[in-house]
Amino acid sequence: MKNEAKPRVYDILAKAFVQEDVRTCFALLGDANMNWAARLSEEGCRMVYVRHEHCALAAAMAYSRKNWDVGVATVTCGPGVTQLITALPAAVRAHLPLVVFAGEAPLKSGWYNQELDQAPLIAATGAAYHSLHMPERMPVAVRDAFLQARRERRPVVIGVPFDLQARPWDGPADPPRPSHKLLPRPSPLPAHPDDVASAAQLLVGAERVVVLAGLGAVEAGAGPACRALAAKTGGLLSTTLPARGLFHDDPFCIGISGSYTPEAGLEYLAQADLVVAVGCSLAYHAGGGGQLWPKAKMLQVDIDPVAVSQGQEVARHHLRADARLGVEALTAALPARNRSWRSDAIAARIRDAKPDSHVFEIEPGLLDPRDVVEALEAALPQDWEMVNSGGHCSWFFAQMPSRPQEKFLTIREFGAIGNGISFAMGVAAARPDRTVVLFDGDGSLMMHVQELETIKRHRLNILIVVMNDGAYGSELHKLRSEGMPEDGSVFGYCDFAGIARGFGLPGKTFKNLDDLPRLVAEFAASGGAAVWDFHVSDKVVSPTIRRAHPHPPKEQRG
Repeated sequence: MKNEAKPRVYDILAKAFVQEDVRTCFALLGDANMNWAARLSEEGCRMVYVRHEHCALAAAMAYSRKNWDVGVATVTCGPGVTQLITALPAAVRAHLPLVVFAGEAPLKSGWYNQELDQAPLIAATGAAYHSLHMPERMPVAVRDAFLQARRERRPVVIGVPFDLQARPWDGPADPPRPSHKLLPRPSPLPAHPDDVASAAQLLVGAERVVVLAGLGAVEAGAGPACRALAAKTGGLLSTTLPARGLFHDDPFCIGISGSYTPEAGLEYLAQADLVVAVGCSLAYHAGGGGQLWPKAKMLQVDIDPVAVSQGQEVARHHLRADARLGVEALTAALPARNRSWRSDAIAARIRDAKPDSHVFEIEPGLLDPRDVVEALEAALPQDWEMVNSGGHCSWFFAQMPSRPQEKFLTIREFGAIGNGISFAMGVAAARPDRTVVLFDGDGSLMMHVQELETIKRHRLNILIVVMNDGAYGSELHKLRSEGMPEDGSVFGYCDFAGIARGFGLPGKTFKNLDDLPRLVAEFAASGGAAVWDFHVSDKVVSPTIRRAHPHPPKEQRG
């Protein structure tokens, strides 16, 4: 170790993380983590130094989802930990394995201005918290944190007082076996034959079947099996929002099911008499309560099927099995059928229908967000990584049907905006050889616009597309629907292109789409990062808002 005859505890803790194959860490340094982070960097871990602690954790979330592995972040004690509180519930609800090295206040001090009882804060988010106060056991405790994150698929925060970190190391020389060599590797769970027979009978009696795939189907590699089941039943395909694009090239895929369902999808879901949900949590926003398929029975295929989710009865019929094995067994058990819901007319409607055909009057000099997305869908290369943020604009950006699931990331389980730029950094770190496109709203980007400097400094290949309606779109449209004053939701069109240039990045403002193909080609040739600011009309209301918050008659408005 540099300038030291004997290693310190933070040296051994850094080695414990390297032992867990940690190759990237998202960090913001302070007294309680900076020595450890410096040693981790010297051990060969790539450090992405962000400008806000929330962004460190949110970037680790996207990194974890993209690699299907543990994401790692580090913050200092006290205020560093409190900045994690918005991101942690999102990671918990998205079932993302994370380990956060947080540090703690020094034990030797009778008073320390950043001292805080961190454990209750972390526990309130649903994450796990462990205080490491016995130096000799710390390497094993780190290993156990990774084991817990992997097994329970949730974040684990470890706190190590920084005065203990600075002590000379007197523990064992050899690190413990890493978690990935200890974790049980269960084989996929096959379905019980009796359950398969019951589920098959349900399908035999159905006329209009929709096979709905979630992220569990993606993880299990059940996409081809779902296609085969839909084909054999003459049914249609759909996905949840996180799994969008799993069937992007299938002519009978009606798109996303839930709040983001396109027009044609709503029409066909309403006609369905059986929905087979494969690897889905059946959350409310995915239509889990049956609000989108009022005529349909629900069969859930999952290793942990449920009857009630988020306060709603979601499924009365269940097939407990690995998503792929369960669907394959079900398909094999079905007899051939001579009827089909599928037709050339349905395929043509799915292919040609606009996601939303509602007519709005667009003011001169502004764009329709639906036209922006359609133009981007046509112009952006197919191998670029897409990241869809939150907020009103995310409905429009989700309607890019040619994009495969593995190239499109969405994490929205907590409903918070402001995460987009962090998610894009996480994907860029996980896919350094790819160009990442972030789709974000103006309100969301403003929350962590300081990370443009991080993108510039780390030379991350990120094109940021801003759907700028000069407002918090969701709140604006909800206030308008209730005839309420909209002042607190409208802020005007700030100059994101100028802001980007202030951070040393190229910026471009779009008030028409004529040059978009040429500019995409130029960006593809140059690489790097840039901010493209699309000024869109705030008169265009997403179907999600229109359904949930219909406008009152004009005479009732204030």
